[in-house]
Amino acid sequence: MTIDGIWSYTPDSGYAEGQDLTGYAVVTADGTLGHVEREADPHGMRHLVVDTGVWLFGRSAVVPAGVVTAVDHEGRTVSLVCTGDQVKDAPRFRTDSETTDPAYLTAVGDHYRRLTPRGTTSA
Repeated sequence: MTIDGIWSYTPDSGYAEGQDLTGYAVVTADGTLGHVEREADPHGMRHLVVDTGVWLFGRSAVVPAGVVTAVDHEGRTVSLVCTGDQVKDAPRFRTDSETTDPAYLTAVGDHYRRLTPRGTTSA
């Protein structure tokens, strides 16, 4: 089963339109990845820019909204369907201009679209 609607939050994720997730901790299937640095929605490709701190050697990562499985407002966490390594294996985020580049975002979406809810790649 692949992730559908990679650029939209799923209805059961707990996300409410207009919410600001900036600062929320980002949790993967295998631990805490970092925190939401900002959100963006260029070309209808809604995603989070996640500051991974030292986990990915101080770099940020782009994560499509469809990868979010749960938003916990009390705990201020965003849970992802994937593992930290799967985020690390996504196309590398280098500059802010990539968050508005349709070609880069398409490559990111293609990477995450291959993931299953269990955090493994589909056969």
